[in-house]
Amino acid sequence: MTDTLTLFVDAQYASPYAMSAFVALSAKQAPFELRTVDLGAAAHLAPAYAGLSLTARVPTLVHGEFALSESSAIGEYVEDAFPGPALYPADPRRKARARQVQAWLRSDLMPIRMERSTEVVFYAKHGPALTDAAHAAAARLFAAAEALLPAGQEHLCGDWSLADVDLALMLNRLVLNGDAVPARLAGYARRQWQHPAVQRWLAFERPPL
Repeated sequence: MTDTLTLFVDAQYASPYAMSAFVALSAKQAPFELRTVDLGAAAHLAPAYAGLSLTARVPTLVHGEFALSESSAIGEYVEDAFPGPALYPADPRRKARARQVQAWLRSDLMPIRMERSTEVVFYAKHGPALTDAAHAAAARLFAAAEALLPAGQEHLCGDWSLADVDLALMLNRLVLNGDAVPARLAGYARRQWQHPAVQRWLAFERPPL
């Protein structure tokens, strides 16, 4: 495919979903243009962008005449549409597990997402002590991550996948705030943060909050 690629992300580079789409394209080594959308100014609700995105959210990927929003759909599309390093395992069961993890992280653990926003991750902003609800969500997160990462295993599904980025981000909401996280999981999150595509995202200059 030779159509140009454009990825729309939030102007603060703080959306975990925009980060996931950015990492997908970067890991695939697909050349793309990056454009920002000012969510604070409600630019995502402007008719031109909302009509393009359909969901009026970031990220949105535009590939020629085709536009697609929702980061999990973008990751799967990039995997299927472009050559390059794999974003998901080839084995159907491992691929399903990676997608299960991604779907879970996007739909659950709301107390963590509310009390440890991505401002903790990308702006080094610290939050107050976790509530009981967030502690309970963290316990579920740790239990699942421990089960998914047997001792000595570097990645969730054998080889690196986008699910590793998403899980590391959820863990880093806690790690980077100084909350108690099992040492093995904290180490896993730190290692995933060193992926070159993640480092590219982290390097963006972010506007003040």
